[in-house]
Amino acid sequence: MKRREFISLLGGAAFAWTRAVNAQVSPRRPLVTVLSSVTSEAAARYMSGFSQSLQELGYVEDRNIDIVWRYADGDQERMPLLADELVRLKPDVIVTGSTDAVLAVMQATAAIPIVCTVLTDPAAFGLVESQARPGGQVTGILTTLEGLTGKQLELLHELVPGATRIGMTLNARMRGHTAWQQEVKVAANALGVTLVPVDIRTANDLAPGFQTFVRERVELVLLLGDALVMSERRQIADLAAAARLPSMYAYREYAVAGGLISYGINLRESYRRAAAYVDKILKGSKPGDLPVEFPTKLEMVINFKTAKALGLTIPQSILLSADEVIE
Repeated sequence: MKRREFISLLGGAAFAWTRAVNAQVSPRRPLVTVLSSVTSEAAARYMSGFSQSLQELGYVEDRNIDIVWRYADGDQERMPLLADELVRLKPDVIVTGSTDAVLAVMQATAAIPIVCTVLTDPAAFGLVESQARPGGQVTGILTTLEGLTGKQLELLHELVPGATRIGMTLNARMRGHTAWQQEVKVAANALGVTLVPVDIRTANDLAPGFQTFVRERVELVLLLGDALVMSERRQIADLAAAARLPSMYAYREYAVAGGLISYGINLRESYRRAAAYVDKILKGSKPGDLPVEFPTKLEMVINFKTAKALGLTIPQSILLSADEVIE
């Protein structure tokens, strides 16, 4: 071999070796995984708040951060499998959209930080030691405020003050529904109305559930916050319209889909705030040191078109309190 060819070969080998070493020591981009209880379509609006907030904090997906999204499509039974799948990716942080998703992730790992956008009574479920000092791998934003579900019932009753029977959807698989149901019972007793609860666990339970409401002669329906209800919100709005039942929902997305009225937290704002938790954890903070926060924005949305179809006159007091009226 000629001397020039040998030097050229040696130089090429050295260059390749240098590139290999650099590839080994170059830090990988942070990986964040997101586990949502609902469909991707249902989550699109508020998930965009998470992405936007990350960008404002300097994180651009596929440039200096990687994000993997998974959706349970309202099926709680899929949650453990999706949680295992995401944990195997060894992310730096897992963002979840429900208390049940948190519990599924905690069964798969005790080490990866978890930020939940809609925590329900996390101390009672053993997710944190306290809201001020979580102490473990979980932190995030609460999904409700004390008395909120009772207030939802009161607002619903204002629409039809003479109503004496109010239907309520429950999902026995949802961890937070027991506490919310108790709040609603207290409010119902104060109003002197009878509650008619129906257990809704799958999409196949929806039509029979509304048939039960009709058979039981309920005049109004309160739907508690639920991944299934969110994912099937258009079908539910259609069922409520067909049964001519004015209905109250937990989030704006329901009213946009045709539901009569929603009153609750602003999910998009909660996901925006979740990005700040992710930023702090990626910079070295421990989730156990980051206090659980309360929702800061409640919003009421009224679908005026649905009200007209039901022949319902919205009281002026409620209209003036609405954050948005959909014509």
